Amino acid sequence: MGKNKYGKGFQKETQSKGGSSGKSGAPLRGGKIKASHILVEKFNKAQEIHEDLKAGEKFEQLASQYSTCSSKRRGGNLGEFAKGDMVPEFWNACTKLKIGEISQPVKSKFGYHIIKRTG
Repeated sequence: MGKNKYGKGFQKETQSKGGSSGKSGAPLRGGKIKASHILVEKFNKAQEIHEDLKAGEKFEQLASQYSTCSSKRRGGNLGEFAKGDMVPEFWNACTKLKIGEISQPVKSKFGYHIIKRTG
């Protein structure tokens, strides 16, 4: 299991329908990615939010309610960014997601992120 921006356990979140090995995420457009996230301080809170998402709760609503990032005002939307714009753990997690896919909690120096790849 390779080290990534969000720490150990990341590999579990990259499981997706149709599962493939290696880089299974959507291709990059011009070296950039679009994503939203929910950032919280505690792993157990991130797990609870992830369970709510699996149960059908809206990502944007949960981001607005729980995220500690200023992006919460935009439903967690971070817009478009390049590799050097984000900490490595976050970028690596994003590159493994397909568009519309949501990650397991990913650890960074900022806390725990639940990431939704949007482009």
